[in-house]
Amino acid sequence: MDNSQPKTSNNHQSKIINLTVRVMKKIVLRLYVSGTTPRSVQAIANAKAACAGELKENIDIQVIDVLEHPELAEAEKIVATPTLTKNRPSPVRRIVGDLSDRGKVLFGLGLVHATESEER
Repeated sequence: MDNSQPKTSNNHQSKIINLTVRVMKKIVLRLYVSGTTPRSVQAIANAKAACAGELKENIDIQVIDVLEHPELAEAEKIVATPTLTKNRPSPVRRIVGDLSDRGKVLFGLGLVHATESEER
């Protein structure tokens, strides 16, 4: 029996694998807006700013104009704009509003913990 490898429990290895998979998954956000109103333009800028920095490489933001694609808004049951949704990875999260508070946006999407959002 080879004793050169340290023994680890299967549970410990499983946690390492799950953590690695979670970090590597691309986060897909969809921002539903109504045309090019000042509120929509501000929400787009705020969403991009909230996801800047260390999160930028792992986040894909798709902007959907509900005036041009009402069927997409209907399929997702979007009733107000601007609405930011996170569908992948689950769980699904939604934030309605101008997205001006970066910490609350990231916390609401489940991308940071409460203590981290207070620091931002």
